[in-house]
Amino acid sequence: MTTNFVEELTWRGMLHDAMPGTEEHLLSGMQSAYVGIDPTADSLHIGHLVGVMMLRHFQLAGHKPYALIGGATGMIGDPSGKSTERNLLDEATLAHNQAAIKAQLSRFLDFNSGKDNSAVLVNNYDWMKDFSFLEFIRDVGKHITVNYMMAKDSVKKRLSAEAKEGMSFTEFTYQLVQGYDFLHLYREYNCTLQMGGSDQWGNITTGTELIRRIGGGKGFALTCPLITKADGTKFGKSEGGNIWLDSERTSPYKFYQYWLNTSDEDAEKYIKIFTFLPKDEIENLVKMHQEAPHLRVLQKRLADEVTVMVHSQEDLDNAVKASDILFGKSTSSDLKKLNEKTFLEVFEGVPQAEVTKEDIDNGLDMIAALAAKTGFLGSNGEARRELKQNSISVNKEKVKEDYIISSEDLINNKFVLLQRGKKNYFVLVIK
Repeated sequence: MTTNFVEELTWRGMLHDAMPGTEEHLLSGMQSAYVGIDPTADSLHIGHLVGVMMLRHFQLAGHKPYALIGGATGMIGDPSGKSTERNLLDEATLAHNQAAIKAQLSRFLDFNSGKDNSAVLVNNYDWMKDFSFLEFIRDVGKHITVNYMMAKDSVKKRLSAEAKEGMSFTEFTYQLVQGYDFLHLYREYNCTLQMGGSDQWGNITTGTELIRRIGGGKGFALTCPLITKADGTKFGKSEGGNIWLDSERTSPYKFYQYWLNTSDEDAEKYIKIFTFLPKDEIENLVKMHQEAPHLRVLQKRLADEVTVMVHSQEDLDNAVKASDILFGKSTSSDLKKLNEKTFLEVFEGVPQAEVTKEDIDNGLDMIAALAAKTGFLGSNGEARRELKQNSISVNKEKVKEDYIISSEDLINNKFVLLQRGKKNYFVLVIK
């Protein structure tokens, strides 16, 4: 039993273009579709998530999804949306990246249930590696004219006067290789639809053309919009670069913060694209948000849903606790539960001073900790005044002038958090 996949994508704002007849084709029974994934790293980043969500919706609609790892195309580099040629990868790196990406995809797609519409992972290197250059230009190249290839936007942009670099022959042939993938999947798996970002339209339609000219069949194309941010900055990037799905590359705390900090306009768009919440629930959340934007209902729910989906409930709970340390009522024991990486991320940019292990072992008095040893406050007199006014905390707990900082105060055996008032933080780093 299949449901209307195109209708689902449309209300979620995930449909940019579809070849005529695509919706009717999908409503005629279970079909197979694929999305190509570039294996240039051993993790997906959130820029890949739209394609993955499309595959998941496709599977939920009763169809069979194929995730194609571009092992062969990753050795070439897709010119679409790029202004320069990318680095090429070796076989061992590609194999490692593929294994890591499959593990991540398994959080979204059902590969193992044995149902008719179980997901399948394929790698185009498997069918391209034994294809000789002469065979390829004889069997595939002769069916597509140079005029047809030159008309594609991805080619035109790289050959235009504004482009800094020309386009290599390798990149020029990319659309033929990707088009052949579609033909191969059509022949071997009866895969009739390719999906991707709107910048892939030219490559996808080259595939439908090969299916028509060589396979004598009909292939379909469907694309989603390229995700943008309302302020014009690039979606999926932070100051530190890409937001990755791998917790080693981007911690769950930073991942959670990225979604939590989205603008109202973006949150309303993203909650449809990056969660599986039903339409009525999303409409209700949007209404609640519009009535009280300062509560950031949409951002919180979006960050919760995506963090659990990509990581886990436990990771979300820890990320929320870490966020509360800066803005909420947290305790010394909450601080001590943070690992070093998360602690440093929470207090990124907070001034630091080093003190020795010996200082801590001997007991560090508050005047020294605030002024003489660290310079957090301007003078010993200021330190005494602030302590008398009860505005100084050690690890989130108020202290008096007679408090002595000892090894029991250490977070991760390495840090002590000082605070004046609500917002002025200072980190002691034990060396």
